[in-house]
Amino acid sequence: MQKELDHFMIGRSYGGNQEWFSNFMMRLGGCAAETACDSSVYFAREKGITQAYPYDAQQLTRKEYVEFSKIMEPYLKPRRSGIDRLDIFMDGYGRYLRDRGVTQVTMTGLEGYEPVEKARAALIARIDRGLPVPVLVLMHKNRKFRDYNWHWFLVNGYKTIDESRTLVKAVTYSEYQWLPFEELWDTGYQRKGGLILYDTDPVEI
Repeated sequence: MQKELDHFMIGRSYGGNQEWFSNFMMRLGGCAAETACDSSVYFAREKGITQAYPYDAQQLTRKEYVEFSKIMEPYLKPRRSGIDRLDIFMDGYGRYLRDRGVTQVTMTGLEGYEPVEKARAALIARIDRGLPVPVLVLMHKNRKFRDYNWHWFLVNGYKTIDESRTLVKAVTYSEYQWLPFEELWDTGYQRKGGLILYDTDPVEI
């Protein structure tokens, strides 16, 4: 099985990029805010929740995306330890959505200590329903994932190889990469990240 969600382009960029942000701390540690920004653009473009993005989601520009990051910054402001828990992301992004009048989107956290089978099933279920999945990785012992240490990013696709192997399409820094999910989930550390599971109202545009 395989499914990939439509994603937006800004020029030649596949999604947004925290390296564009005007604030140094946001460029350094704004991955949670970027993940929320990309989610908002997706909700506006693909789910008809236009109030999630304050500009024209059908005519995206880098300038407006950067302005959007400034709006998102107070909700998911980088801090010394980073946005290192699922509840911090859900609280900050949830406040942004409420302030924009978005009531259709809810969030549930699935912690990184949950079995990989449960995480894989939840991720596939969301993507099958047309919903991207924010992922938080803290430290990882496998150097294959060194670019994802202490990092938030979106997953917007999957490929099932067999019952125990799944590739997921990780989106970050204006690019995507197919990663082995089971290896990604097994960080080798006691303290883990996890998934944010979006839900939307049944009636969607």
